[in-house]
Amino acid sequence: MVKSINTKVDLAVEATWFRGIPSYGKVMIGDKAFEFYNERNVGDFVQIPWDEVTYVVADVHFHGKYIPRFEIRTRQNGNFIFATKDPKKSLRAIRKYVPASHMRKSLSLWQGLKQRFTHRKK
Repeated sequence: MVKSINTKVDLAVEATWFRGIPSYGKVMIGDKAFEFYNERNVGDFVQIPWDEVTYVVADVHFHGKYIPRFEIRTRQNGNFIFATKDPKKSLRAIRKYVPASHMRKSLSLWQGLKQRFTHRKK
């Protein structure tokens, strides 16, 4: 069993980690790190310290009514995509440790297409 980095846990909720094949487990948001643990496979976990997080990008639909997933971008280890049972509560707990200027909404389908075509013209 992996030892948790956190000394205090703010939120523990069921979640899915998307990394090719989805991995199901629990997300723990605490004072030191964002942690994902798979309950069935002990070796399937990720611990992301708050000082390693650069951005948190949420996929927002219907003016904030539906948030299917969010992505945590790190300095060295790449991007991690998660979906939780209650994403609004998860993002509010993350907001305590990540500055508001580093929490973003992802581009919509039309914004992404527009960006691709306007960059090609230059």
